[in-house]
Amino acid sequence: MSLHSRRAVIGQLLQRLGAPLVALIPFLPAERAAAAAKALEPAWDLSEAEWKKRLSPAAFSVLRREGTERPFSSPLNQEHRNGSFVCAGCRLPLFSSKAKFDSGTGWPSFWQPLANAVVIQKDFKLILPRNEYHCRRCGGHQGHVFDDGPRPTGKRYCNNGVALAFVPATS
Repeated sequence: MSLHSRRAVIGQLLQRLGAPLVALIPFLPAERAAAAAKALEPAWDLSEAEWKKRLSPAAFSVLRREGTERPFSSPLNQEHRNGSFVCAGCRLPLFSSKAKFDSGTGWPSFWQPLANAVVIQKDFKLILPRNEYHCRRCGGHQGHVFDDGPRPTGKRYCNNGVALAFVPATS
C-alpha cells in the first residue's frame, strides 16, 4: 500500500472516529500551567488571563494548552487561495499557501514553514517522542512535524486549523 493510500485510509478513520479518537488522547487537567513554549518576544509574554481575552476557547486550548482540534473540522482544510497562514495568537506569518498540501489526515498540512517562523521541540505526551512546533514569536502551539511529507522537504507540518488564520495575498 502506498504512503498516500495509507494516509487516505487513516484520514477516513479519523473522520469517522474523530471526536471519540481525540477524546482518548491523554491530556493533562485543564488547570495545569500553560504548556505553550516561552514567547521569544517579550511583548507576547502575556498572562493566561490576557490570552483568554484574546483567543476563542478552542484557540486557547490549542495555542496555550497544546490541545488538538477534531480532524476535518477546520475550514482551512479547504483554503486554496494564494496568501499566508498566520499564527492565530500573534499574527506572525508561519506558512505560505504555496507550501500547503492535502495530507488526507484532516488537519491543514504544509511541507515547509516560512524562515524563522517556528521553533521545534520534543514532545513525549504520547510516550513516543514527536517533534512539536510552536510560533516563534508568541510560543503558541501549532502542531507536530512528521517525516512523511512530499518533496522537496519530505516533512509534514500538521497544524491545528484553529491555531491559524488565513491572510489572502493582495494583488
